[in-house]
Amino acid sequence: MTDTRLYIEGGRKISGSLSVHGAKNSVLPVLAATLLSPSVSRIKNCPALSDVYSSTRILGSLGCKCRSDKSAIEVDATALSDCEISESLMREMRSSIVFLGAILGRLRRCRLSFPGGCELGPRPIDIHISGLRSLGAKIIEDHGVLDCTLPGTVTGAVINLPLPSVGATENIMLAATIGSGVTLIHNAAREPEIKDLAGFINAMGGKISGAGSSTVTVEGVEKLHGAEFSVMPDRIVAATYMGAAAITGGELMLTGVRPSDMISTISQFEQMGCGVYPYSDRIFISAKKPLNPIKTVRTAPYPGFPTDCQPILMAVLTRARGTSVIVENIFENRFRAAPELRRLGADIKAEGRVAVVEGVPRLSGSPVVATDLRAGAALVLAGLAAEGTTTVSNINYIDRGYEQLEAALKSVGARIKRV
Repeated sequence: MTDTRLYIEGGRKISGSLSVHGAKNSVLPVLAATLLSPSVSRIKNCPALSDVYSSTRILGSLGCKCRSDKSAIEVDATALSDCEISESLMREMRSSIVFLGAILGRLRRCRLSFPGGCELGPRPIDIHISGLRSLGAKIIEDHGVLDCTLPGTVTGAVINLPLPSVGATENIMLAATIGSGVTLIHNAAREPEIKDLAGFINAMGGKISGAGSSTVTVEGVEKLHGAEFSVMPDRIVAATYMGAAAITGGELMLTGVRPSDMISTISQFEQMGCGVYPYSDRIFISAKKPLNPIKTVRTAPYPGFPTDCQPILMAVLTRARGTSVIVENIFENRFRAAPELRRLGADIKAEGRVAVVEGVPRLSGSPVVATDLRAGAALVLAGLAAEGTTTVSNINYIDRGYEQLEAALKSVGARIKRV
């Protein structure tokens, strides 16, 4: 793999205007859903991410034809022929598991290995498997490979999820869409990306209601048709840009966003003393004053504070005037940014699910290593505020969720380059 790094000359305020690209956590299940219809669908506002490229490679391996046009991807799933995804493709990203429900929904047979992606601790897929079995799927686990069949027609089921898993909710929705019965998913994930997936499936002729609430209803239909759909903006990218302004004492206008999806995140920036002004499709943030610490912030399923934003907030809080406490309730390895932030001079003590962040007067540039997607973004933010030069390696992680992050930041005042 090419040793590509980001070089950051810190100490410059981030100010200006940035447009937020389409959501990684929405476009991946939407691309998987194109498999449900033996026709052509056009997905707009697709970000240029390595995870999106991985999804199109999976679609191609299954017999689909994919064509990119600017920020749109056209998927022709007419000739879907293969029900098996290779181990090498599955290992490229954790979200690849969502293809399980889509392939089962269309072909009634699927064979794939356990997914890869960022190592954030156990993210068991037993909830996915249990939900699909409730629909009548027969699933055999053999040495890391899932051999799945869904005989006959899905006649519906009542499924009570033990926790509001986003992936399990998506997989059940995908598998239950084509059938003759009604499926109720209780304790469903409520994330906006779930609503986006339901919106696309309904645009194809599906009948899903309640998406975004704790109970999702899927009425089976006989078949679906192709559709055109625009992916929602990425709320985690928007939060990252807000973090860049906050940690450097700058100002940003973010366009193409949905502030209504980001209430818990906006609240944290307001607690830090930032001026945050949401409009219908944009957010203005001003961080002219020294940052306040946050007494305690806890990650939680939507509408709570998102775990994906936690490393971003941790980086910003390293420059707050006082002590902040972060409680991570979703992933046990979500503090992997902490040791690298300490290399830059941060004062962070992490143990178990709790991290204590003591704000410091300054950060100093140093070589650091991205250990996962959001930890990589956190290191970039810290590098923007640090005195001197910061080099961030392993940026292939960052490319999984950010479209040309360095170009975006450079356009608003950062001295950053990819080498």
